[in-house]
Amino acid sequence: MDRFAALEAFVKVAETQSFSEAARRLRSSKSAVSRNVGALESELGARLFNRTTRSLKLTEAGRAYFERVSRILADLDDADHALGQLQASPRGRLMVSAPMSFGFLHLAPALPTFLARFPEVDVDLSLNDRYVDVVDEGFDVALRIGALPDSSLMARRIVPIRRTLCASPDYFRRRGTPQTPEDLKGHECLRNSNVARTQEWRFVDPEGKPSLVAVSGRVSANNGDAIRVMALAGAGVANLPTFIVGEDLRAGALVSALDRFVSQDIAMSAVYPHARHLSPKVRAFVDFLVERFGRRPYWEPDTGKS
Repeated sequence: MDRFAALEAFVKVAETQSFSEAARRLRSSKSAVSRNVGALESELGARLFNRTTRSLKLTEAGRAYFERVSRILADLDDADHALGQLQASPRGRLMVSAPMSFGFLHLAPALPTFLARFPEVDVDLSLNDRYVDVVDEGFDVALRIGALPDSSLMARRIVPIRRTLCASPDYFRRRGTPQTPEDLKGHECLRNSNVARTQEWRFVDPEGKPSLVAVSGRVSANNGDAIRVMALAGAGVANLPTFIVGEDLRAGALVSALDRFVSQDIAMSAVYPHARHLSPKVRAFVDFLVERFGRRPYWEPDTGKS
């Protein structure tokens, strides 16, 4: 007995409740399908179907066996398809959503390398700091920073995102460098109006206990690059990711403060619609992002670009 052929015949008969229809879908003969099912029942020592002249129904044993065997065959099909997808060449239009600052500073400069590696892929890049609905808006993949809400989307962590409190040397000379988060209450804080709690900044004490500190300032903006420019001009203290201000920290144009109080528990992830088979273009793009940015991102102020 060909075990695989017998299992395939059994599943198709169970799904269609017909030997004739199962034979048609398997491109086989009705007699061959019947022989395979009969051989399987003999091998198992159990009747899988109750047969009458008018109906064909699974027995209790047949239902239990069908649930397991159908999953096994589906897994085998997935494995075959995944291997084929890995061997397939990524191609087609790739719709990508990314945060404005990260997209402009890091993703856009990386895209020529990706396009050179995969010449049959076209990229449509949308930069926006708002929350996009990946499925409804037709994106293949979106980059998101921070905690991911429960959803039907698949996600892969790309790179850790480190935040820093920083200001220009001139600002700290004039106003003093804060030594504890509570000291920020006496400072001009440049707030990001895109975040939910723009007037509260989150910190952790040396024992790891989190806290929220109320901050205030005369200026808020909905874009990290705008906040960076104001910080460089001495307008106040910024709370920004190092992928925006890493170069300024290296050059001394900005100086960090309260590093030991700033929580470093966020990351950037690639999210994409759940699909039984991940397309080669999405897989190639997400793999490229991990390779490009990795665990130790080049924009950190204590590392050089590589």
